[in-house]
Amino acid sequence: MIAAEDFKLGLYVHWPFCQKRCPYCDFNVHEVGADDPTDHARWADALVRELRYFAPLAQGRTLTSIFFGGGTPSLMRPETVHAVISAAQTEIGFRNDIEISLEANPTSADADRFSAYRDAGVNRLSLGIQSLRDPALLALGRQHSVEEALSALEIARGAFDNISFDLMYARPRQSFQDWQDELAQALALKPNHISLYQLTIEPNTLFEQLTRKGVIQPKNEDDTADFYLATRQILSEAGYHGYEVSNHAPEPRFESQHNRLYWAYQDYIGIGPGAHGRLTINGAKAATRQHRAPSIWLDHVESELGHATVTNDVLSPEDQLAEALPFGLRLSEGMPLGHYEALAQNPLNPAHLAKLESEGLLTTDNNILKVTDNGRPVIDALARYLQS
Repeated sequence: MIAAEDFKLGLYVHWPFCQKRCPYCDFNVHEVGADDPTDHARWADALVRELRYFAPLAQGRTLTSIFFGGGTPSLMRPETVHAVISAAQTEIGFRNDIEISLEANPTSADADRFSAYRDAGVNRLSLGIQSLRDPALLALGRQHSVEEALSALEIARGAFDNISFDLMYARPRQSFQDWQDELAQALALKPNHISLYQLTIEPNTLFEQLTRKGVIQPKNEDDTADFYLATRQILSEAGYHGYEVSNHAPEPRFESQHNRLYWAYQDYIGIGPGAHGRLTINGAKAATRQHRAPSIWLDHVESELGHATVTNDVLSPEDQLAEALPFGLRLSEGMPLGHYEALAQNPLNPAHLAKLESEGLLTTDNNILKVTDNGRPVIDALARYLQS
């Protein structure tokens, strides 16, 4: 088990606003339309105030990463981003090599804005392109075109040296040949980092409603597994290491350090509406969550409380294992058995382990619990089986 003082510490900042909710999205998102009425100065003050509440819980550690997620963080004014980063430096502290990421949509891309984010301290941009096919963008409810996405990428390259973009695949009616062509087009752009996510139908989304009505027919598990394995091979042959199930980079320096922190089950502070956090204090790991509703979150933070925490629960070893195991198995280097054994009340079931190894889904070489390429599409099921 990693000692508490050796844990890295991240900061997640949730901006809950989007111009329009995408039909596949189940995040804590609230539409503001094109004429955004947000009081940005008020929100900047509130985010800084909640950060100050959590800062003493860092217990002398410094931040190793900051991530602005959402929602659409590129709707934030650069002054708001600067205020949070400055407060993070003052209240907690970080070194010059910290990774500071911000998610952006192509619809909110302009050179001055991206340069202002860079000047505020952001050094990594994650661009939500989602598809390089205009019909697919329309079906996904995106508000940008392929032309606008490519333009946003070029604008971003004028401000940042570290840029990632997202694509979504295994979409309904998408042929594998079309995905191969789209992926080749994406790789020709030579991204520093690329995140490739299979479309999943999440509960309480418009896509779920359309699926129940038969309007959308998602691909079955066999098809999505075939898409996944072939995609991973194509990326590997192009020189992109799949260091995590959905994330690929040509060099370790371009891997997402903040997301690695999640997958390694290390610590992070979460601020903003609905933000989650995990903090180890005096050897006990706690799960925190902030109130989801933006207006209620604001009221609580601006009150004497100074925060909008609705959950602050100490996690049992079993709870921690249930969270840590599927995360750790997502990483290409796997999860040390010592980490598993430190959390588990009982050792790994040898019969279960032997079964998964014989089926070519998992290995335990060098005391590292690691899934094979064939096991990656079913990681959650493997994790449940290992704990049963």
